[in-house]
Amino acid sequence: MVIFAYGFRPFFLLAGLWAIVPMLTVWFSVYSGQWPAEAIPLFTWHGHEMIFGFAAAAIAGFLLTAVPSWTGIKAISGFPLMILAALWALGRVEVSPFWNPASLLFQPLSLAFFPMLAVMVGTPLVRNKNFRNLPILLILGILFIADFLFQGPRFGWIESPSVDPLRLAVNVVLLLVSVIGGRIVPAFTNNALVAMQRAEPVRSTQWLDRAAVVGLIAILIGDLVARDTMITGLLAGFAALVLGIRMTGWRGRHTLDTPLLWVLHLGYSWLVIGLALKAAWLTGGYAWSANWMHALTIGAFGTMVLGVTTRAGLGHTGRPLIVSKAIVIAYLFVSVAAALRVWGTWLVPDNYWNVILIADLVWSAAFVLFLLVYVPIFVSPRADGKPG
Repeated sequence: MVIFAYGFRPFFLLAGLWAIVPMLTVWFSVYSGQWPAEAIPLFTWHGHEMIFGFAAAAIAGFLLTAVPSWTGIKAISGFPLMILAALWALGRVEVSPFWNPASLLFQPLSLAFFPMLAVMVGTPLVRNKNFRNLPILLILGILFIADFLFQGPRFGWIESPSVDPLRLAVNVVLLLVSVIGGRIVPAFTNNALVAMQRAEPVRSTQWLDRAAVVGLIAILIGDLVARDTMITGLLAGFAALVLGIRMTGWRGRHTLDTPLLWVLHLGYSWLVIGLALKAAWLTGGYAWSANWMHALTIGAFGTMVLGVTTRAGLGHTGRPLIVSKAIVIAYLFVSVAAALRVWGTWLVPDNYWNVILIADLVWSAAFVLFLLVYVPIFVSPRADGKPG
C-alpha cells in the first residue's frame, strides 16, 4: 500500500485529520450538552488530544522521514508502520469520551506508541553512530512519561501526580520545535537565498543556539517545580528574548515571496510571541497575555506542523516545492485562529464563546484545505517514479 511506503504518509495524514476531529467533538458536546460523566473532562481531553494525537502524529511523521536522511538507512515502511499507526489509533480510542477504559484489555498498548517510535528512530541512529540526534530519544521518553502520568491514574496504576502532565508535554514539544526549527528554518532559508543569489546570507550563532536550548529546558524544569510563578515568568522572558535575537539573523524578510519559507518563520515567531506573553502574564498579570498557551499551541505548533508537512509532502513525493493558493490560505488561517484565540476574548469578552467558535472554525478550515490538497498526494505514488 502506497500510504505505508514512508512514515510521513500515514502520520501527516493522521495529524491533519486529528487537527479537526477534537475541535468538532468539543463543539458538538458544548452545543448538545452530551458528554459522558465518567469521561475525561471535555477541555482536558481536548488538550490531551491536541498534544498526544495531533502533535504526536506530526512528530512521528517528521522523525520517520528525517532519520533515514540523517543516517542513510532505509526508512521504516509496510507492516511495522501499520503497527505504529495502529498503536496511535488505539491511544485515541483509549481516551475517547465514548469508551469505558476499564473495559479494555489492552490499556498498556495504548501507551506503547512512543516506546515503539523511539525504537524505530533510535535503532538507525545508534547503528549509524548519529550521536547528535540521540537526544530525540530523551524527548520521546519524556512524552511517554507525560502520557503515563496522565493515563496512569485513570487506569488505577498510580495516584494523581503533583505535576501537570499536559504542561510537561507542551514544554517538551516546545523544545523539539525550537531545536528542529532552529535547524531547518535557517538552513532552508539559506539554501533559497544562495539559489536566488541574495547578498545577505543567514547568520547562525552557536552560543545563541545553545542559549535557546538552555532557556527552554529551564522553562520545562521551572514548570515542574514552580509552575505559574514569577520565576517561570522570568525564564519565559529570557527564552523569548534569546529566540527573538536568534531569529534576527535568519533573514526572514527575504522570504516573503516564498510561502514554504515564510510559514516557517511565522511559526517560529509564534514561539517567541507565546513565550513573551507567558512572561507578561506571570510577571505582570496583564489580561491581554492570559491566553499565552494558545499562542504556543495553535500559533507555534500548528503553523510549524502545517509548514513542515506541506513541504515534506511535496519534496518526498518528487513534486516541485511550490504550494497552491489553498495552502497559502491555510497558513494564514492558522495564524488568524491563533490571534483570535489569544486576543479575541480579551477584546470582546461579552462574545467569549462566539470568538472561540470562530477561532476553532478557522483552524479547522485550514486543515480541511490541507487534507483536500494533500490526501491525493499521500495516497499516490511518487511523481518521479522513485520508491517511497
